Amino acid sequence: MSEAWQQLGTPRAGGVLLIGDHASAAVPPDIDLGIDPALLSQHIAIDIGVAEVAALLVGNGAVDAAILGGVSRLVVDCNRDEDAPGAVPIASDGHAIPGNALDHAGREARIARFFRPYHDHIAAAIAAYRPAMILSLHSFTPALTSDPAQARPWHVGVLYNEDGRLAPGAIAALGDEGLIVGDQLPYSGKLLNATMNRHAEANGIPYVGIEMRQDLVGDPAGHALWAQRLANMCRKLGLILPR
Repeated sequence: MSEAWQQLGTPRAGGVLLIGDHASAAVPPDIDLGIDPALLSQHIAIDIGVAEVAALLVGNGAVDAAILGGVSRLVVDCNRDEDAPGAVPIASDGHAIPGNALDHAGREARIARFFRPYHDHIAAAIAAYRPAMILSLHSFTPALTSDPAQARPWHVGVLYNEDGRLAPGAIAALGDEGLIVGDQLPYSGKLLNATMNRHAEANGIPYVGIEMRQDLVGDPAGHALWAQRLANMCRKLGLILPR
């Protein structure tokens, strides 16, 4: 464990690895984002429910290990390309992040401290214990402050880019749970898939991106329910994984 990442469980060759880029709301004490601290409990700072569901999935054996981002996505957004402006966001859903208006040296220091160690750890884990499947776990807000008219009725979204091998099975499995499932919704994995592009697609590893709706996964009952739903999904996907 480091300030850049947290690992739960032990990776296993041929197993299931969970990756949660935005699982933490932590901001190191030497970083001042210049925002109302109350924002750190909201969707712009953290994918609500991901850390808790990941821990339950490791605990129930549905996944072998989970690698979770160690700091808030407002400190560094690890689900971006390193040189993308949004990797150190200066605004999110209508909220300015003045502490991220960094010069080149400041931005480089932020990336070197958090972004690279996180991705280096994922790469090392995959190299040492190539998984049969990667589960990318996120959650989405049911309403955007910057676009309140946008309807987001889905309970869960399934995201992917060029490698959609597991997507139909995931959509079917989640539909079997009685959920409204978005295929490439509430946004497309073809547009925002940096971590999976880097660690799954580039290595030819089957994967699926899951977006849980945050109002359904904000308490212990929701955590337990989603952990069971995703465990069921992983079990069904395991039956169709390429051998």
